Amino acid sequence: MQEIYRNKTRTIKEALNMIKSNDFIITPLGASEPSDLLNELHTIKYNGVRGCHLTNCLPMGNYEFVSNPEYKDTIFVNGWFYSPTMRKAQVNGNASHAPQHLHSAYSKRKYALDGRRLVLLASCSPMDKHGNLSLSLGCTYERNVIEDGAIVIVEVNPNLPRTFGDTTIHISDIDALVEVDHPIVALPDLPFSDKDITIGGLIADLVEDGSTIQLGIGGIPNALADALKIKRNLGIHTEMFTDGMMELIKCGAVNNSMKTLYRHKSIATFALGSRKLYDFLDDNPSVVFKDGKWTNDPYIVGQNHKMVSINTAVEVDLFGQCASESIGPVQISGTGGQADTAIGAQNCPEGKSFIALYSTAQVKNAEGEKVTVSKIVPMLKQGSIVSLSRNDVDYVVTEYGVAWLRGRTIRERVERLINIAHPDFRDELRFNAKKNMIW
Repeated sequence: MQEIYRNKTRTIKEALNMIKSNDFIITPLGASEPSDLLNELHTIKYNGVRGCHLTNCLPMGNYEFVSNPEYKDTIFVNGWFYSPTMRKAQVNGNASHAPQHLHSAYSKRKYALDGRRLVLLASCSPMDKHGNLSLSLGCTYERNVIEDGAIVIVEVNPNLPRTFGDTTIHISDIDALVEVDHPIVALPDLPFSDKDITIGGLIADLVEDGSTIQLGIGGIPNALADALKIKRNLGIHTEMFTDGMMELIKCGAVNNSMKTLYRHKSIATFALGSRKLYDFLDDNPSVVFKDGKWTNDPYIVGQNHKMVSINTAVEVDLFGQCASESIGPVQISGTGGQADTAIGAQNCPEGKSFIALYSTAQVKNAEGEKVTVSKIVPMLKQGSIVSLSRNDVDYVVTEYGVAWLRGRTIRERVERLINIAHPDFRDELRFNAKKNMIW
């Protein structure tokens, strides 16, 4: 195995020389990015390479090929889920969004291959004695790309945790590897606000012992995870594995004893968080990483015992439509797994799906002054992307309470949503509901 490994070892320049004009490049999401390769990827322009398309998801680095439109004729960037770098790239004209549900992101995207050669740039932890490496912090779509015959180029980094499940990749499946040694992107430990604590507490009150949970990252999910520490026999089936989930396991609230699928195991498709989280995941067989096509399939999600899905939104209108990825027509993130998990949780007989958001936000008006606006609105801003349709919404939660919308008419939704809006905006919402005949 060691001889095969040595024969596939390349310098960064040698590895990037394998990329040809018009290749269709896929990169992993978040902390799984092969950052040394991506930092040098723009240099393929000087090899005469043109016309490549690269699809990424939540990129962490400020890579030259993304931030500098000079390279768009060599590598045009398409994103499943935007980060600040991608938002700037779209303004510069060298990036576009690829709409998707996480469970079908790659299976749909490959229709755009148009005969192009497929290339995967990924990251792995070191090889074991059996010739296996680990894709480490995620396998959201990497396994599918490999199985479709991609040219596989990986960074091998000793700082990546060795994880189990669909992250396992044998040296024979790798075409070239580059040995690197750099710290992995880690997120800071951000405190949660009083609003986060209130919203987290309201949701926690509705989460029963024995539930299987999915939640993301941010102030509200972090506060909710803290509030769930008093629960018992929780399970984890999630898209993203977070520090909050690690703490729930450590305190005993999560033991996965009542799950329907993979009992006694926590299931995720990727992880993103602190260095402490990555150390927890290293050689930990109790956390299993599965292909996102499986973890996020609403049919699979709905098979879990008392499935609970928690997501956030930018705005919710009085119909119940959730705009979670754009401000008007401006793309800021992506659909990700929101619809997957929200619909999947409601497929479960005792499942619950929550959309959580603050009742207000601070924005700049036309004069550049900061003003307070309601995030419960009569109608979404013109051009807003509907991430979760009114047909698929269940619970909506703000710091002012919980609105259960499942099965409710528009008239009932209007009243319930106004009741959890900020008091300063409730009269205005009622006026606009009547004016626009939202009933």
